[in-house]
Amino acid sequence: MHNSRYSQITKFATAAKATFKIEKPFKLHKLDNGPASTVTLTPEDAIKIYENLVMLRRIENAANTMYKEKLIRGFCHLYTGQEAVAVGIHSMLRKVDTVVTSYRCHGWAQLMSSDMFGVLAEIAGCKSGRSRGKGGSMHIYAKNFYGGNAIVGSQIPLGAGIAFAHKYRNDGGVCFAVYGDRAANQGQAFEAYNIAKLWNLPCVFVCENNIYGMGTSIKRSSASTEFYKRGDYIPGVWVDGMDVLASREAARYAIEHCNSGKGPLIMEMETYRFTGHSMSDPGTSYRTREEVKQMRENRDPIKVFREKVTSTGLVAAAKLKELSNRIREEVNDAFERIKVEKESGPEDLAADIYQKNLHPSIRGIIPNAPLAHANFYKQENDFIPLEKKEKKN
Repeated sequence: MHNSRYSQITKFATAAKATFKIEKPFKLHKLDNGPASTVTLTPEDAIKIYENLVMLRRIENAANTMYKEKLIRGFCHLYTGQEAVAVGIHSMLRKVDTVVTSYRCHGWAQLMSSDMFGVLAEIAGCKSGRSRGKGGSMHIYAKNFYGGNAIVGSQIPLGAGIAFAHKYRNDGGVCFAVYGDRAANQGQAFEAYNIAKLWNLPCVFVCENNIYGMGTSIKRSSASTEFYKRGDYIPGVWVDGMDVLASREAARYAIEHCNSGKGPLIMEMETYRFTGHSMSDPGTSYRTREEVKQMRENRDPIKVFREKVTSTGLVAAAKLKELSNRIREEVNDAFERIKVEKESGPEDLAADIYQKNLHPSIRGIIPNAPLAHANFYKQENDFIPLEKKEKKN
């Protein structure tokens, strides 16, 4: 579906390719050379990036509405404003690379799964969600995506472990472990840095520095606000996380760095969330409304990228608007479908404990119950009911 969409739109492009200069230079720690200062895009590249940016923003807008209409129970943390980090990194990922992140995971789940309905259904706790509605907003998974993790900072050592698996298997993969500025102060972060450097693991520790943590400025919570230097003995790069092209080029560099056997890398992506820490946080008690307004007007990653690609004639503005309208309709349609979706039942309670269950039931529950939303398992190709396995054997 997406490929036909791209071919339909790119015929309106007026330039075969365009080169853009990274506006805010990268800052380096223990590195002689850093990411390239320019990025060259084709119309196909630009459309793919723009589609992902807009899709992530629309998903978060829908989640915002769902929460206010009480279709979401529990916590909900929006990614609005930070889209350039995930989209830029994802644009450089290969099939073998992996990602693990925090509870602010809706955007990453969408990028790694291309399953917008499954992501929204999971946020709403529906049986048709990517985790059968049992994970909710903070625990969504996909192939090579080890989820949102609700325990602050827990994804950092998990990322080191996933990177160890890449090295053990010798598959050439790189793991991106994404965490926030407040998690960067935790002891487990430094323990993970240590073992990753000792074993030269292919791990990119990505600190999404959105300036305020939960609701406290980094200047008040962190003795050192240069998070890209936090690894001390690990090289680091500071990146403008509001520029999707800077994120893209930094990710390219990080993968090359890890694949060259130089071990881990720390990337600080300085970004900004337009909403509060969570839906229960208005986001204005520790920063001014004027500050948020200025960031929305001048640093919105979608607006900035759109102006870049249209001003160079890479893609026509009318076609980007057409794409935005189509995505809005798709998300709105999914939102209406979710309103009538069902929650998981008792038969799902013991499911998903093991990849391959050895027993026909667990505490009276059949773990291999039929799946309502099979795309996830179809993708992994690992779901075979026990009864069929026995007959096959």
